[in-house]
Order: sequence, then structure tokens, then C-alpha cells
Amino acid sequence: MNKERVINNFIDMVKIYSPSLNEKEYSEYLIKYLERLGLEVYLDLGYEKYGGNAPTIFAKLKGNIVGDGVTLAAHMDVVEPCNNIAPIIDGDFIKTDETTTLGGDDKAGIAAILETLQNLIESESKHEDVYVVLTPCEENGMLGAKNIDWEKVPSHMIPAKNMIVIDNSGRAGLIAHTAPSKYDFKITFKGKKAHAGIEPEKGINAISLAGIAISAMNIGRIDKLTTSNLGTIHSEFPSNVVADLCVVTGEVRGHSLESILETLTAYEDACKKSVEKLGGEFSFEKICVFPTLKPTDDLAFAKEFSKIYEDMGISTELQIIGGGSDSNIFAERGYNSIIIGVGMESVHTVNEKLDTRELFKTIESLNRYLTK
Repeated sequence: MNKERVINNFIDMVKIYSPSLNEKEYSEYLIKYLERLGLEVYLDLGYEKYGGNAPTIFAKLKGNIVGDGVTLAAHMDVVEPCNNIAPIIDGDFIKTDETTTLGGDDKAGIAAILETLQNLIESESKHEDVYVVLTPCEENGMLGAKNIDWEKVPSHMIPAKNMIVIDNSGRAGLIAHTAPSKYDFKITFKGKKAHAGIEPEKGINAISLAGIAISAMNIGRIDKLTTSNLGTIHSEFPSNVVADLCVVTGEVRGHSLESILETLTAYEDACKKSVEKLGGEFSFEKICVFPTLKPTDDLAFAKEFSKIYEDMGISTELQIIGGGSDSNIFAERGYNSIIIGVGMESVHTVNEKLDTRELFKTIESLNRYLTK
């Protein structure tokens, strides 16, 4: 590979401001880059449904041997603060001045994809079709992946089912294959207003309703495969008014849908008991943010890619992870994803950095796999 080109491309990309919902400039950069390499490009305009400004980019490098092909995927958006990023090269690491994130999540993944494509073209290697999917708004609920209009994607541009997602933090050799489903919930408690100093007994305090319910909820680690967390508790009243409204939000995530739903049912039961005790009422809303990601081939794809690492002398680790990604959304359409490490560390913080040695290993592993 051309290591200098890899670093220069990465630095050029992180300097482009591309937070969730505002990836347009970066998407235009990538479209031009892919077209310059000679790939066919198709743009999905799903962003029109959720108020974004950048398409999901589908691209295809036609193969020269017969096969089902492979898909390389990553996302374009970066978490804030990500404006005016000033990347610093410090030995084998690229970092920031600690006033912004770096954007290695996931521009390191995209840098790996671009260099891999360039290597395949320049070396005139034998390979099957290589498909590329670059999504916007992954960090904001995977909105790009969720809103793809698959009916409009040309049949010859439908990506291959085996998908390598270059979006795992940590070193090369880490291969995530299973990730949980996530449900968000919102509980609205309604009480009764009264003057807190004159006749508080005539009121029903919605904050008290929430407090009683929450105290009966099992929050945190539910079991080996299930976790939960409260995000917000909101009620805004002066202290001389018995609050009649309190809204609580949170999440439950896990690898077992049965366990997730059991937990949510237990939370709803706690709310019912709170209302039975004090009066008032509540509403309980839940929504599946993303489904589970599970291998469809008994880990055959993950083990096949791990062999590439082993041949390179890199120890591998097959992972079950606790976070979600576009892979969870693609899983609903039958995609068999692995999520590989690319060398990014301390992601989503101003201490984020990228280990270029691991980035180079990732690129080599992709090249070896695609030309095996």
C-alpha cells in the first residue's frame, strides 16, 4: 500500500466538517474520489425523510472473476465537537489538540476502504465484485441505513450479502459478529397540581410517582446479555407548585428479545404500582431502535477472515459487543456482517487517536481477503 497516501487521505478527510445530519461536503468529496477511481456510483436520497443533507453512497468495483462478491461498509458522520479539527502526527499516532474529536470513527474505516480499492485497481489483482456502502447519520440512530429506499437501488448495485464493516474500535484482529438490539422507552407520569404551601394534600406529585416507580426498577446489568439505563428525568415546576408532569426516558438493550421485553414489562408494572399507591396516571412508550446482529452462517465468514489475520501473524478475537451500528439495520435485510478493528482509540472523546500501524494492518488484511 501507499502509506503516505493513506495518511494524507485520512488527514484531508478529517478536516472536512461532517457531523450527523450535515455530511454533504464530505459525501461530495467521496463521490468524486470513487468516480475518479472508476467505480459506478448510486446515491440513495433517504436523507430527505429525516432532515439530513447527504445521500447513502453505493459504489461498485466490478470484479474480474466469478463470485458473489464482498461489501465494504463504513459511515460518514462524526460526533461533535468536530469542527476545525487540527490533526497532529505523533509518531505512529494521529491525534488532535484535544479541543475536538478526531473523526477516526469512522473516517479511518473509509480511509482503509479507499486505499484497498486503489490497491486492487493499481495492482490489477484478480477479485470478485467489490461493493461499497457509505452511510450518513450512523451516530444519530443509524438514520441513513434505516431510510434507504431499497426498491430504487438498481439490481446490479445491490451489495453482496457478506459485509465487512470497518468500524470497530481497537486493534486489527478484533472481529465483532454479534451485537444487541436496543429499545428506547419514555414514561410520562401525570399527577395533579396544587399549591405546595397551602394545600399540598390536594395534589398528586408526578415526580413522586416517577421516584416510586424508578426505585422498584432493576437498572444497569439485568443479566449476562441485557443492560438498561435511565437517560433523563424531566419536570420543571416552581417549588410552590405540586408538579403534575414528569417524563422519564431510558433504554434497554440485549441479545435476547425475550429478556428485553420482560425488563420493559417489569418497568411498566412498577409504574402501575406507583399510580395505584398515589393516584394519577402514566403512559409507557417503547420503540425498537435497532434489531440484534447475529451471524447467519455459524461464524463461517468471521472465521474465514480471522484466518487472514492469522496468516499475517495477528492474533484474532471474535467478539460479542454491546453497541449497535449500521450492521444491525442491514441484518434485517439478510446481510451477514463482521465489524473489524481499524486502530481507533478513545472514540467519541477529545482524546481520540488513531494508531496508523493498526490501520495499515487493516488495509493489508482487506487486500489479502479480497485477492485470496
